[in-house]
Amino acid sequence: MNAPASTVMPASQEAPAVVEAADLSLTFQTNDGPVHALADVDLAIGKGEFVSFIGPSGCGKTTFLRVIADLEQPTAGSISVNGMSPSEARQSRAYGYVFQAAALYPWRTIERNVALPLEIMGLSKTEQRERVARTLELVNLTGFEKKFPWQLSGGMQQRASIARALAFDADLLLMDEPFGALDEIVRDHLNEQLLELWARTEKTICFVTHSIPEAVYLSTKIVVMSPRPGRVTDVIESTLPRERPLDIRESSEFLKIAHRVREGLRAGHSYDD
Repeated sequence: MNAPASTVMPASQEAPAVVEAADLSLTFQTNDGPVHALADVDLAIGKGEFVSFIGPSGCGKTTFLRVIADLEQPTAGSISVNGMSPSEARQSRAYGYVFQAAALYPWRTIERNVALPLEIMGLSKTEQRERVARTLELVNLTGFEKKFPWQLSGGMQQRASIARALAFDADLLLMDEPFGALDEIVRDHLNEQLLELWARTEKTICFVTHSIPEAVYLSTKIVVMSPRPGRVTDVIESTLPRERPLDIRESSEFLKIAHRVREGLRAGHSYDD
């Protein structure tokens, strides 16, 4: 349920850390030599926050998400997820992951795509049906259970992908630029729906984007990153109210935060390449 429009989003230091990184670095060894993807990242993400990561291509935004998800291993420093190592968090299914592409199996119906992680977990058919129905309702896809992915629009496919990530009810949702390939009208609509979903579920969300307006509109906190090696150059706590109609993007406070993000990107030399 949404809070009154006058409510300001809480600062991260008031909430327990869901993700905590200290002096985190990651270097890939390639045939052409080492690639320094992340360097000295210090960051804490509190429970219930919506944190966007923004920066130029190759700055390590996705790599950081993949470290949280135990898909990449840091070469220095430390990171914890709900007080556990990323490996332990993965094994305990502490997060859901939404990729840039919907990545739905075309031969499975929407309900069977959403049910896939539940099948892997070995849940009963009854529990699977209940969870699938609940998560499809959350993303406004009730009635499309029997459709195949190719019968849905790109935006609906991404909503199905979000439902699949929500199906096993993890507290943490990792989203890697899920709306980047969609047109602006659809993207705006999904941004509104994502905020409503976040308010209803109270999940902690880590969201990668290249869009300054999207980052400012969605987030309680915006993490600005520099070009490779990826470093955190600014962490901006949002002062916007929790309830955010789209036209809030025309407000002076929104433009003020967007200006700070833009200045942070410039300070990181993201436009010099």
